[in-house]
Amino acid sequence: MEEQLHEPLTLEQIAAQAGFSPFHFHRLFRRETGLSIAEYLRSRRLCLASRMLLYSEEPIIGISLQCHFESQEAFTRAFKKMYGMPPGRYRKMFSLHAQAHAAQGGERNMIEESMVKGWVLSGSHPHQYEIGLDRHNVHQGNASGYLKAVTPEGPNVFATMMQQFKADRYLKRRMRFSGFVRTEGVTEFCGLWMRVDNQAEDVLRFDNMNNRRIVGDTYWNHYAIVLDVPDNAATISLGVLLMGPGQVWVDSFRFDEVDESVPTTNLEVVYELRDEPSNLTFEE
Repeated sequence: MEEQLHEPLTLEQIAAQAGFSPFHFHRLFRRETGLSIAEYLRSRRLCLASRMLLYSEEPIIGISLQCHFESQEAFTRAFKKMYGMPPGRYRKMFSLHAQAHAAQGGERNMIEESMVKGWVLSGSHPHQYEIGLDRHNVHQGNASGYLKAVTPEGPNVFATMMQQFKADRYLKRRMRFSGFVRTEGVTEFCGLWMRVDNQAEDVLRFDNMNNRRIVGDTYWNHYAIVLDVPDNAATISLGVLLMGPGQVWVDSFRFDEVDESVPTTNLEVVYELRDEPSNLTFEE
């Protein structure tokens, strides 16, 4: 199934590949996974769609058809129901993480309510990660939060423990998101992140520490992101990002205003633009 998510698949074909009758295979599959074949294929195709949204420029309608949804509307409903946001917003929300990673060589996007009050789990493959509270590995106080890779598979797989809130109280201010971070077994990329969007969900300011990554095993260290909040900002999103395997603990977060003597850490995302228009007559 994993190798043929783009292809039409029937229960009979899948069962024959496994060497079982359709009825027996479906019964065994549901017992092992808790899902029907159709439910599993749907979730895996939505996961494929989330990767295409991040790492390709394919239009949403093209992605919906390639993932075997009868219409873009049906795809959008399924994506939003399962992942907590429509595909267009998901692409805007997380594509900068992928772009920044790719520039250095490098969500199933589900937003889940969690046991960590105020925080949610999201990203490209959050079902392969978990978040929670740790009362043993603590920087100060009684508990820290953690984001842990459980079954990270494939390249560019990431998850984030995040929250989002209105920007109204912080307009025209320079804000610093800071805290203590500890890591274990991080082989690809870990870092704090923060972004400021306008009402149209366009990115105004962004930093995910891609140019100062946390990797390996590290003890508690202090990190900070500093961004200006323009007067047309609508939302602020922030959290901690983990790409690939490993575990990260976070504690003692702060979100406070700083003066202009503190430099910003905004990452400029460079888009390749042509010098002039091309093929206007469609003859090439």
